[in-house]
Amino acid sequence: MNTYCHAIRHFFASIALSVFLFILPLTCLATESTPEAPGTVAARLQARYDAMRSLSFTFIQQTEGQMTGRPRKGGGKAYFLKTGGLKRMRWNYDSPERQVLVSDGTTFSMYFENLQQMIVSPAKKIEEDMTYSFFTGSGKLAEDFMILGANKNVVDTEDDKDLRVIQLVPNNAESQVQDIHLWITADSLIRRIEIRDQFDTRTILTLSDLQTDFISPDDEKIITEMFTFKPPEGTEIIHQ
Repeated sequence: MNTYCHAIRHFFASIALSVFLFILPLTCLATESTPEAPGTVAARLQARYDAMRSLSFTFIQQTEGQMTGRPRKGGGKAYFLKTGGLKRMRWNYDSPERQVLVSDGTTFSMYFENLQQMIVSPAKKIEEDMTYSFFTGSGKLAEDFMILGANKNVVDTEDDKDLRVIQLVPNNAESQVQDIHLWITADSLIRRIEIRDQFDTRTILTLSDLQTDFISPDDEKIITEMFTFKPPEGTEIIHQ
């Protein structure tokens, strides 16, 4: 049971630290020959995110490192919404097996089809996470992270000459994250995220089909359908 709980906590931490890095289109990039300073890019990220109300995207997620065994890969579709003082999200994993992670702003649930289980906890548990707090609008990027250029020992920027890369290093020494790299396109969208934890495990997310402000804040029917989930009959419900 302890091993199982540890695995669930590790999975939850990975999601809490990676899920909310996806909602970061920028307003614009510098057009002059001199590249924008990482801090300037971060300020644009903050401003753009603060103004955004909803986002959806398709994702491919890869995890690799000595602690994870052979590399793992999955993918699916994600949705986010900020309205009425609540921060909602939904992750639909289609592979390697079906998983649904959903928060209506009050409750956070993780459904695992292969285990026939759903873990339910208060949404405030993930809202207390440093990384999550910024992307739900209650944290400040410049306060929670050191904003740096790409770590060339970790990222080969020559492979992506058309993309800007910045590095985020948590100010909290107890963070499970060692650093985060963001790849930013010329049209001001984040297309790749790499999160490296204290064990050098890397979670790499590649995003496509991004849509911003795609939900009307007044469409309560769509909002309710999208950000609630009823598991199949017979699913074991675990409350934490």
